[in-house]
Amino acid sequence: MKEKQKLYSDYQKNIDYLHEQLGVDKSFDVIQLDLHYAGRKMSLFMIDGFVKDDILHYLMEFLAYLEPEHLEPDPLEQLLKRSIPYVELDQTDDLNDTVDKVLAGPTALVVEGLDTVILIDARTYPVRGPEEPDLERVTRGSRDGFVETIVFNTALTRRRVRDRTLRMEYMQIGRRSQTDICVCYIEDIADDKRVEHVKSILEKIDTDALPMAEKTVEEFLSGEHWNPYPKIRYTERPDTAAAHLYEGHVLIMIDGSPSVMITPATYWHHLQHAEEYRQKPMVGAYLRFVRFFAIFASIFILPLYYLFSVNQELLPEAWSFIGPAEAAAIPLIAQFLLAEIGIDMLKMAAIHTPSSLATALGLVAAILIGQVAVEVGLFSNEVVLYLSIAAIGTFTTPSYELSLANRLVRIFLLIVTAIFGLGGYVIGITLWMLNLVRMKTFHTPYFWPLLPFNAKAMRDVLVRSPMPLKNRRPAFLHPKDPDR
Repeated sequence: MKEKQKLYSDYQKNIDYLHEQLGVDKSFDVIQLDLHYAGRKMSLFMIDGFVKDDILHYLMEFLAYLEPEHLEPDPLEQLLKRSIPYVELDQTDDLNDTVDKVLAGPTALVVEGLDTVILIDARTYPVRGPEEPDLERVTRGSRDGFVETIVFNTALTRRRVRDRTLRMEYMQIGRRSQTDICVCYIEDIADDKRVEHVKSILEKIDTDALPMAEKTVEEFLSGEHWNPYPKIRYTERPDTAAAHLYEGHVLIMIDGSPSVMITPATYWHHLQHAEEYRQKPMVGAYLRFVRFFAIFASIFILPLYYLFSVNQELLPEAWSFIGPAEAAAIPLIAQFLLAEIGIDMLKMAAIHTPSSLATALGLVAAILIGQVAVEVGLFSNEVVLYLSIAAIGTFTTPSYELSLANRLVRIFLLIVTAIFGLGGYVIGITLWMLNLVRMKTFHTPYFWPLLPFNAKAMRDVLVRSPMPLKNRRPAFLHPKDPDR
């Protein structure tokens, strides 16, 4: 942040300073418009593409009818309250602040004889329309989702949370980017200490810019850079964001990103999905059970299958069919690792493949990896079967970040099981559990309410309870109004 530079008493010095700092002659999209209204020199500074041309044209028509006597006795008050008929007006006596504001979108009006700059927030951003997020689809429910413009996202949230204590606190992060940040919470519910803790971390972020928006901020918020498990949940659904606000969470919105950050988020928050609450409680509870089963199967089923395949003595006679019927050309552990890498390669290829060629990519993957790989003896049928089950469980995980972390854990368990056998499998799961138990998300145990155990909260984790019977505000958030 640059030091404050107060306006000069000389009008031309102010214009020259803004002209140089904004690089008017060097950037074609920076516009300086010199005007003369009411017997005074005026200049407009703006960024082409960020301003609403019709609004500025309308305001300039009003200024054109001004006479010198219309600006007496107080020119600034007359301009702000009578001569510039617009809603979002501000003023500043800092030239450096003026430069930052213009680069963010507002238009600066410099008037001869005034010791302040008038800021006209008549900006507009290129924006796509709200649409349903790809990662959080539901069969029934709203089809709108957050977009890349922070003002649109705050409006989508306020549409669902008409609470008079809903707070949207604004700040900027990035020495050069000056990225807009919004800290969102319901003041009557959220814990004040938790809100201040989140804001203090954000205020301490010292970096040039946020090129990856929310993912850059997460690097500062999470703290543990080499731990794959996410401590922050993301959502692109306004209804999901609203539900967490009512629970007492603190949300972080970042301009340029359609993903809203939910803090804090335990391990179990990453396993929830809006679809469970769009159905009847019994159906929602069943869907949650299926999801939990699929997710934990994706972690443990491949290492367990490998363990039983190479140690048939661990199986009772009734389960002796487990294991490859025919030996493949390469060892079993190599098959699993090659298949894991192959699936990741396909995912990467799918991201970079044009949608018109996606069907062709799917056919190639099914034929080459499925049919041909088995026929030539590279993979066995059982490997393809169990790997498919694990892949389905991975795609069932609502949180994309958690699915990637679970995938790394699965590969780790495969390797330690291949090296150390049954002991490696048990030790690997123990290390995985210890890692989750020791983690904290904003001073909250990551595995809560399992450890430390809270029976009522754990019931709500395992079973999708009817809304009238469910305590919607988790105790670990320390809400001011725990009983709603």
